[in-house]
Amino acid sequence: MERNLRMHRPRSMLAIDGAHGEGGGQLLRTAVALAAITRRSIAIDDIRARRPRPGLAPQHWTAIAAVAELCSAQVAGVAPGSRSLTFVPGRLHGGSHCFDIGTAGSVTLVLHALLPVLVACGEAAEVTLRGGTDIRAAPPLDYFTHVTLPLLARIGIDARLTVHRRGYFPHGGGEVTLTVPRSALRPREFPDPGALTHIGGLAHVAGIDPDIARRMRDAFVATLAAGPGPAARIAPRMDVAALAPADATGSGGAIVAWAGTEHALLGAGRVAQRGVRAETLGSAVAAELNGDLSAGVCVDVHAGDQILVYLALAGGGAFSTREVTSHAHTAMWLIEQFLPVHFECTPEGPRIRVRVRPTAAAPR
Repeated sequence: MERNLRMHRPRSMLAIDGAHGEGGGQLLRTAVALAAITRRSIAIDDIRARRPRPGLAPQHWTAIAAVAELCSAQVAGVAPGSRSLTFVPGRLHGGSHCFDIGTAGSVTLVLHALLPVLVACGEAAEVTLRGGTDIRAAPPLDYFTHVTLPLLARIGIDARLTVHRRGYFPHGGGEVTLTVPRSALRPREFPDPGALTHIGGLAHVAGIDPDIARRMRDAFVATLAAGPGPAARIAPRMDVAALAPADATGSGGAIVAWAGTEHALLGAGRVAQRGVRAETLGSAVAAELNGDLSAGVCVDVHAGDQILVYLALAGGGAFSTREVTSHAHTAMWLIEQFLPVHFECTPEGPRIRVRVRPTAAAPR
């Protein structure tokens, strides 16, 4: 329900600087999700102030509207280009919901806002989203399916994603359904990865030359084989798919790979882009995956950004990663304002140990 809350902001409303740190859409999505979970009213200003086009874009207001529906929130400022908003949450609930971004805005980024809320609501829930599935500057859908969700399963989240149709820039048109039974989060200290057991992946295209998918796959395999790390000793199994018109709207593609070890699951991906050679994309995915394997980390850089909020909600945990990104530092700063946790980052040779500790003090 939209109301004019901009003029009156009670002192109890948490003020958030939308330009802090990385200052992008992730800060906005995480803030709204945590507001819903903790039932704390928030006001965000200078939204995406560092971006070429500041303010809200379609995928952002879809994420906000979706979270608002899940907690019967009162919201003001959700409009194209808006740089300030207020969000007053009510009680969380599950059930079935459907949201349409209306453009090629990334469904995976909207899912990043929704999933913590669905997990925290304490009820079974199902959400269908329409928009872009494999979009530049967002995680490819297969990364979310084959890396993010299996990783979260290790801390008690039983979520399943069904892909009805892929969608690409500029029109979107993809459709997915996320099903989340009632989940019970638990603290988790991810151990050292152990020996490499397998490497898998998928290179897919739709509406473009199927040879592009094969070239991405071949470059990935060749780069792994030439690398110095443990991946050179294992033959990867990467599937190649050319999607039929019934399975995709528009034209595009992506390559996603994952590496399983005794105790870890690492991933990397790239979205096909006009003007970027297929070989460049495949080699980049291989180099990123090989770098994580060589560093001996248990969580890749992208998952390291995403898992922070779940470990905080679970009450603690730890993992190793190759880099703590600006996204991750921004998320840590934000999470500590909502939840009684503290983050510690400790260098350990080529990797960094990230630890989430509960605190006795109430969040600011």
